[in-house]
Order: sequence, then structure tokens, then C-alpha cells
Amino acid sequence: MGKEETLSYMEKFYTALSDKTRLRLLNLMRENEVCVCFFTEVLGDSQPKISRHLAYLRNAGLVDARRDGKWMHYSIRWPEDDAAREVLTSALAWLASQPHLKDDVARYEKVCCTPELLIQIARTPIDFLHTPEHVEDVSAKRAEEPEYSDEPDNDYPPARHNELEEFLL
Repeated sequence: MGKEETLSYMEKFYTALSDKTRLRLLNLMRENEVCVCFFTEVLGDSQPKISRHLAYLRNAGLVDARRDGKWMHYSIRWPEDDAAREVLTSALAWLASQPHLKDDVARYEKVCCTPELLIQIARTPIDFLHTPEHVEDVSAKRAEEPEYSDEPDNDYPPARHNELEEFLL
């Protein structure tokens, strides 16, 4: 990298670290890839605001994005430059030591790992429903459900719970 390219990279890098929302996002991604739906739930900010900050981090080269269907998952991209890696490592350690940022991580773990709360996040990307035993159970339950003869004659199947609701029932 030339002198101007290096300075431009450093400017983007440090500017990306100069916003409290972006720091909170990085703190949540310290150890795991995180879906954008969890960021909005944990930080309490709107999806457009979160997406704007994630795009900034992505353009600065600090995060990678991975699409899974309609969901975007983000993770930290560790800089190739040793000095930049050291700065990011130090910033993440400092974030991890802050009590109020530990609360963000605790909220993430609660939202991420509590099935009852996943209902609040429409069509969650966590695919814990498709174990072979569960698929067989759901198929058997659906086969046992009675047909509704008093329903109007149409091509629509009877209303059923979605798989997440059935899992939680």
C-alpha cells in the first residue's frame, strides 16, 4: 500500500471505531457471527440504523457479511495489518471490560438462546427445528389433525401453527 492508501485505510478504520453504535455492534460480534435481527433486538435501535452502521463497518473492512436466505449475518474481519489487528484487539478488550457493554452481551445471549423470545423476532434464522425427531413428530401431528368439514370449500389448507410455535407448544 502506498502512503495515501495507507492513510485512507487508517482514516476509515479509526472513523469506524469512533461511533458508539458501531462499537456496541463490534462488541456483540467479538466471539460470534450475529444476525442483524439480533442486533436490533439487543440494541433497541431500528433495523435501518443498524444496517447503516453495519455497512459503514463493512466498507471500513472491519466486518464480513454472509447471507442466509433473507437474513444477513455479520462477523469481525480481522485486519491483515499487524498494527490494525492490535488496535482492534485492544478496542475489543476494552469494550469487553465495560459493565454496561456486558449487559448488551447478556441481552444477546438471552434473546439468542431463549426459544420463547425468538417468537418476537419474526421468522428467526436459527434452524433448531429440523432435527429428524422433530420433523417426524410434526408430520405425525399434522396427519392426526382432523379435516374441517364446516370450513368453506376452497383450495386453502386449514390454518396451522408455524413450526416455531409448534416447537414451543
